[in-house]
Amino acid sequence: MTHDPSSIRSSAGRVRFLGAARTGTGDLWLMRVTTAALVPLAIAFIWIVLRLVGKTHVADVRDEFAHPCTAIFLLLFILASIVHMRVGMQSILDDYIHAPRAKEWAMIGNTLFSIGFGVAAIFAVLKLSLF
Repeated sequence: MTHDPSSIRSSAGRVRFLGAARTGTGDLWLMRVTTAALVPLAIAFIWIVLRLVGKTHVADVRDEFAHPCTAIFLLLFILASIVHMRVGMQSILDDYIHAPRAKEWAMIGNTLFSIGFGVAAIFAVLKLSLF
């Protein structure tokens, strides 16, 4: 095995066949997949919101959310948005926080915030659609 002088991988990285970040490709693909999923889901979300314009009673909104397709589109939109937000924020934290302890806590906070926000949003949709 010859060493390529133009390579940016460290000696340990060459031995382990790892790049600098080790998860960059997976994160990139996850961002692209969620972006592709969010395009039609965002259009569906806008369509759902426009259908709610002018409805003044809670019963009208609940009737709209009681339809299974509406609830499924909203849940998929929330899930894709939360995953996209978490991975994007993780990339920003990786790039701009250099202290290991601070980066670790920021990553934990990012994950907990994403989970908490996602659970609250999913609970709200389920409560409106099922009850």
